[in-house]
This record gives sequence, C-alpha cells and structure tokens, in this order.
Amino acid sequence: MSLAVTPRSEDYSRWYTDVVLKAELADYSPVKGCMVIRPNGYAIWENIQRILDRMIKDTGHKNAYFPLFIPESFLHKEAEHVEGFAPECAVVTHAGGKKLEEPLVVRPTSETIMHAMFAKWIMSYRDLPLLLNQWANVVRWEMRTRLFLRTTEFLWQEGHTCHASEEEAQEETLRMLEVYRAFAQETLAIPVIHGLKTDSEKFAGAVRTYAIEGMMQDRKALQAGTSHNLGQNFAKAFEIQYQDRDGKMQHVWQTSWGVSTRLVGAVVMVHGDDKGLVLPPRIAPTQVVVVPIYSSEADHARVSEFAVGVEAALRGRVLYEIDWRDQYKPGWKYADWEQKGVPLRIEIGPRDVEKGHVMLARRDGGAKQTMPVAALAEGVPALLEEIQASLLKRALDFREANTFEVDDHERFEEIFAGDGGFVRARWCGGAECEASVKERLKTTIRVIPFGAPDDPGPCAACGTKGTGPRVIWAKAY
Repeated sequence: MSLAVTPRSEDYSRWYTDVVLKAELADYSPVKGCMVIRPNGYAIWENIQRILDRMIKDTGHKNAYFPLFIPESFLHKEAEHVEGFAPECAVVTHAGGKKLEEPLVVRPTSETIMHAMFAKWIMSYRDLPLLLNQWANVVRWEMRTRLFLRTTEFLWQEGHTCHASEEEAQEETLRMLEVYRAFAQETLAIPVIHGLKTDSEKFAGAVRTYAIEGMMQDRKALQAGTSHNLGQNFAKAFEIQYQDRDGKMQHVWQTSWGVSTRLVGAVVMVHGDDKGLVLPPRIAPTQVVVVPIYSSEADHARVSEFAVGVEAALRGRVLYEIDWRDQYKPGWKYADWEQKGVPLRIEIGPRDVEKGHVMLARRDGGAKQTMPVAALAEGVPALLEEIQASLLKRALDFREANTFEVDDHERFEEIFAGDGGFVRARWCGGAECEASVKERLKTTIRVIPFGAPDDPGPCAACGTKGTGPRVIWAKAY
C-alpha cells in the first residue's frame, strides 16, 4: 500500500479520507453508508469509551442496555420527536417469515424505548433521580455519508436521566456538558466552545439543547457532543410520574446527552497533517513505538540486548510496541508509524548502543532528541505529556487565528464566501434571519456561548438590532 496522502491544501476532503483509510482506522462496508471500524480505529474508540465511561460513572450514572428495536407507535407519542427523526428512520415490517403486527423502528436514539421503561420503574420521589447511560449503536438513514463523521450506523454513548424538579434537570444538563467539554480538551486535546443551541438547531423534542463545537483544520465547525434538557415533554407523552413527598402525582423532568464515534473523525481533522494521523497520547493505542536499526547479525544481537533495557524502562509506564519486522527498512517503518499517528518513536541503532542512549522523535512536529536509557522511565511519560499539551495549544492557536469578531454585513459575507472560520457576531434573534444565512451561505449559528455579555447592536447578517450576546457563526459538518 502506498504511504502517500493527498495534501490538505490540495483537497482537504480527500486528505481526510486518505488518512482514515491509510491509518487503517475504518473502511467502506458492502452496506451503503455504513463503515467497518478496523482494529486501529476501534482501539481509539475503546480508549475514548474507557476514559469517558469513568467520567460518567464518577458523576453517579450507571450503565444499562435497551433494545435495538422500538415499536413505531412509541415515536408517535411525542410529535416534535417523530417529525425530527422520521426521515432518518429504518423500519422493520417483516420478521420470522411474516408481516409484523406493528412495524419496529431500528433505534435512531433511545428516548422513547427508555421512557416506556421509566414509566414502569418510577413510582415515588424515592426512585429519583434515575441516572442511566448506554453504550450502543444507532441507525440514521443518512443520504450523504463520510467515514466516522456521518454514517448510517454509528456507535455512541447516550445518557438519559429523570429528576424531581426542573432545577435538578437543568443542573444535570449543564453538568454533563461540562464533562464533554473537559473530556474534549483534556483527553482529545480539542479546544471547544460550549453554549446554547438556537431553537432551530435544538434536538427534536427538547426544551433546550447545549453543545460543544470544535474547529477543524478546514475552518469548519464540528458538533462534538450535545446535552439536552427535555423538560417534561416526554414525561407527559409516556406518563412518567412519581408521587412527591406530599403525596401528589408529578411528572418527572428529564435530560439526555451523547457523543459518538464522530469524535474519532474530529481527532483526525484537528490534529492530522500531510503525513497522516497525529494522535494525542491519552487516547493513542500505541503511545511509543521502538524501531531497532541493524544491518548485520552482529548488530541485531547487540541492538536486541540493548532493547531489553529500553523495554524494561517502558513496561507498565506507557503503551509501546517494538517493530522487529525484517521485511521493511527503517525509513518505511518511520513513515508507517507516522501515518498511524503514534506520538513518540524511539530509534535504537548500533551507535546508540555504543553511547548508551536512544533517539526520540516526536510525532507532533518531528523534533528529535537523545535520552539515556536510565532516564527513559521518567523522561518518556513526561515527553508524552508535553506532546499532549502541545497538540492542545496548536489547535487553540489555530482556532484563535481563525476566529473573527465582525460587526458589518459586508465583512460577514466576505468571510463565509472565502476561507470561513468562526465569526463572533451579533444576531437579531430572528429565525428567518438565521434560515436565510443557512440557505444563502451554508452557515449556521453553532452556539450562543456561555458567559458572553449582552452586546446590543445591529445584526451582522440582516442589520436588524439585536439585544443578546454575540453568537458563533460557522460552516459545519
């Protein structure tokens, strides 16, 4: 297989697909719109799952599992929800050789099937809060697909909770959004802006939707996670009630929140370069690759003996592999591991053995340095943390360099007719204005950021005066 990757400057979309395929993260399935996640890609997802699952459980949630199939009538119980998902639903009408009495929807999301069970389980205020999470697959019949970013079937995590009060539900919604924000920045090294979605962009059936948005290297936004305050909409549709402390029956207040395998695509697009994938050390399945260099049997023996000490220094401290493949030359191995995004390479040649050190090459910029074997046990983990911080800073610097505060209409139009980016601009608050920009410039309001002060003035999109904070406009995936 050729190691060449299409340069980002030549064709960013092709570059992305090249990286995913050549790093062996995923491949196209015989089923149109679906992907096969290969071991390299699935190992990244497992690390995402492992770390995020611990963060979710630390906030008091427990994991459960609900059926893949949902009675079609369940989706019709909440009008806005069924309207939002109907075009994307896959429906089973026949099974076991005969037509089903009621069609079954292959889950696009699990609110309805879960809420039918919640209505059975919740009777009293003593049963609240109910805090559940599920790791599962979902199906949404997408017309235009792209590996990891938008596929007919994908893997995700979806949390669903029930509370005794509106205030508790809102606290939960924001708590989980903060979990996602922290995870994106601290684990994936992706800086995100978090805030409220506009009504036109909120989840079908929600009262309010919040999201984290990251900037990719083509200056488009990617929604990396969402958290929804569902209010009592589903509770009333599914009759999820509890007896309060005064003996009165009340409907619960609910939330749902989730992230998906789209995060793997985000890592590719935020950190990758023209050589291929670049992985943050905290999610890298292989953090360090050791490449022995030898050209004779004698050198092989000396390097092998030296590598024992290197391996002893790394064992239990980092995730590493030693590449003993004799059929490939060292240069080819370097390119192969660079393409797979391994954060740090250790080279051991005969001269390194003589001097008692190794050569270290960083994936985040290619910088090299030597390090004595005696220093590896502490030095390598420290270097991986430097790489993690470096990737976050690089991504943050890129976002800041491509974020613009805009007041006038001409500049607003110019940016989105050109290279794009994030635009902080006033908005009049009108749905028609928002829809017009979406149709004309393929640009949407990504979030109304938290903490932004009110900034009255003319809307950059239509000129009508707005009274709220500046919002983030961008083209998006």
